[in-house]
Amino acid sequence: MNIKKIGLTALAGSLVATSAFAGEMSVSGGASISLEHINGGAADSGKSFSMGNQLTFSGSGELDNGLNVSLSFILDQNDDKKADNTTNTFYNQGSPFDSHSVTISSDALGSLKFSGEGGSSATSALDTTAAGDIWDAYDIATTVHPTGIGGGSNSFFYTLPALMDGLSISASYAPTGSGAAGTEAASGMSATYTGVDGLSVSYGTGDGSTANTSAEALKASYAYGPITVAYSNYEYDADGTSSDDDTTSYKVSYTVSDEISISYGTETVERAALEDVETSRISASYTAGGMTISATMDEIENMDGTTTATQDRERWALGASFAF
Repeated sequence: MNIKKIGLTALAGSLVATSAFAGEMSVSGGASISLEHINGGAADSGKSFSMGNQLTFSGSGELDNGLNVSLSFILDQNDDKKADNTTNTFYNQGSPFDSHSVTISSDALGSLKFSGEGGSSATSALDTTAAGDIWDAYDIATTVHPTGIGGGSNSFFYTLPALMDGLSISASYAPTGSGAAGTEAASGMSATYTGVDGLSVSYGTGDGSTANTSAEALKASYAYGPITVAYSNYEYDADGTSSDDDTTSYKVSYTVSDEISISYGTETVERAALEDVETSRISASYTAGGMTISATMDEIENMDGTTTATQDRERWALGASFAF
């Protein structure tokens, strides 16, 4: 929930407007403490504690011409983004600043979101697996993982106005910016249908900023009573290379009560001649009054795409998170 609200008056100069409008700013936050242990590989990594924290500043207001403008800015000290998965180079390393965006919307025009950092493309908005990207819990550069495309900094995300009940259509565009050789504008489109009670189906496709790269994402979930079944498939294609990958994931969740839920999920990442990377996770959580206690147990096999014994891992984690 919001912990503070501040009245403000803002000038819409960037929209070439001359009048001021009344708006409102709010701040929400979250914090977490976790304990993790990864077993296997060349050496036992031991147990480690970590802390997460985040503050989200958001504000919105209506212009005299009927457009709504909203701003989001996130502070998260420990959420720097890696430039790639083969080096230790990070974007904004050491900076407390994270994703920030401005959204312009109306019922007739839909919504246009510009992300200065942390934006999603129409495809990357769907590329999280049904099981929740289990591979990412190991945070090791050699792990074979789905290759994302589009989004990032200085990107646009447009959602059309409602065309029919339960149908949402979006498009994205990210210009090259740097003008580096082999890069081009990234674009994509996606659609989500929720017109049947309990059912959600999404499909997205797009081209990457690296020449001759593209991806498709399909996600579906169906909830019936306390049980939810989810499926996802993500395909990345780089013409003329052996870097194509195909990621398939399943998850089954059971809501025991309003406070308690359990789930089981799997992921399989296939890449060219490499061995399939297979992961699984069982998890449970308890939520009450803005606090969530969670426990997970993971396994990953052939982490770097080989059958070497040191590339199998087991992981367990306990966590407590707080929203305010």
